[in-house]
Amino acid sequence: MPMRSLFLVASLLCATLAHAADDAAPTWQAGTAWQTIDPPQPTSTGSKVEVLEVFSYACPHCAHFQPYADKLKASLPKNAEFVLMPADFQPRWVAFARGFYVAKDLGLVDGTHQALFDAIYRDHRPLNSLDDIAGFYAEHGADKESFVSTMQSFVIDGRIAKIREMEAKYGVDQTPTLIVNGKYRIVADPDKGIGFDQMVDIALYLVKQESAPKKH
Repeated sequence: MPMRSLFLVASLLCATLAHAADDAAPTWQAGTAWQTIDPPQPTSTGSKVEVLEVFSYACPHCAHFQPYADKLKASLPKNAEFVLMPADFQPRWVAFARGFYVAKDLGLVDGTHQALFDAIYRDHRPLNSLDDIAGFYAEHGADKESFVSTMQSFVIDGRIAKIREMEAKYGVDQTPTLIVNGKYRIVADPDKGIGFDQMVDIALYLVKQESAPKKH
């Protein structure tokens, strides 16, 4: 076969495969893949697209989601940033939220996030009280007495109040939940074919959408 004909056949094959891939790709739609937050909420990441996970160390589903959260974080473009916000649905969740914010201020979250999930769900450690939680963080460099005291401070009380405010504004009623740029809420929903993998894909789709140049 002449070289030109081979080139044309190869081009047609590539075009056909690309079209098939497009057809196979899921089409995400508002109201199904995500819910729109109205009004949109301010973000904490400046000019970057914010991808926020609402989670709790007391939530086993969040522990199962953690590898997917890591995948999402690693897949974000440079103009996007991953952020964590603890939920406060139950008293034990509030205790972990208090610990999270103290640990965040001490720069300990990156080194303890997975370790705390492991301690609870792999090692089955009974981390229930403020003292228990402070003891865990003490193993990672915190001063236990100071940690407990700070967990009960007015500053942390204010952050817990802010959690409740933002849960209401975001419309969050389950964890894990992803919030993209203060505008879109994503949750797992088996009835809609949305599992943890799909949550990641939808979040990346929305980040790309938010990153596109705005039309005037």
